[in-house]
Amino acid sequence: MCRFPKGVPWVRYHGKYKDLSINLVWPGKDLLLGVDSVGTVSASLVTYASIQALKPDLVINAGTAGGFKVKGASIGDVYLASDVAFHDRRIPIPVFDQYGIGARRTFCTPNLLKEVDLKLGRLSTGDSLDMSPHDEGAISANDAVIKDMEGAAVAYVAELLSVPSIFVKAVTDIIDGEKPTAEEFLQNLVAVTANLDQAVTQVIYFINGRSLEDL
Repeated sequence: MCRFPKGVPWVRYHGKYKDLSINLVWPGKDLLLGVDSVGTVSASLVTYASIQALKPDLVINAGTAGGFKVKGASIGDVYLASDVAFHDRRIPIPVFDQYGIGARRTFCTPNLLKEVDLKLGRLSTGDSLDMSPHDEGAISANDAVIKDMEGAAVAYVAELLSVPSIFVKAVTDIIDGEKPTAEEFLQNLVAVTANLDQAVTQVIYFINGRSLEDL
């Protein structure tokens, strides 16, 4: 039985598909404001609690992201992240600066990438939807194709607890495009999440019956 702390808004759906036991965990709504619990704090807490309670073999962080057209991203593209890093943890002290960036490779799945129609690119994570000049420079330094608000936090916790993790991200907005990010995000959210749903379904189909080493 999965036991989350009493009073948290986290939501768990679970079931079986062929050989797989699947748990879908959502951070839920903020208890005070009623909006989705986005960002690195919620993502870290939910990932930690879920791994502790459910003991998964693999974590899949599925969600939306902004993309950079200069790097080849388009609305509706679905990416598998090759690497993750933070772009808004600025600690200008030797070694601490690298800790702040927190760059790490994701779990390598070459066969999955060949079988499922996904693009491959680096993911940069921060707690703001918009992009400050400081963030822009850090994202460029991270060589990121896509930008989200959770991925690198999930990767940190998964690595800490020795669980492989992969990241499937669908592009809702073009950060270096002409439209305001928030406007474009809301405009494309429904259609793009349908793309994400299809991609994650294909990932699940592929994973079934295979060992981690075969991914």
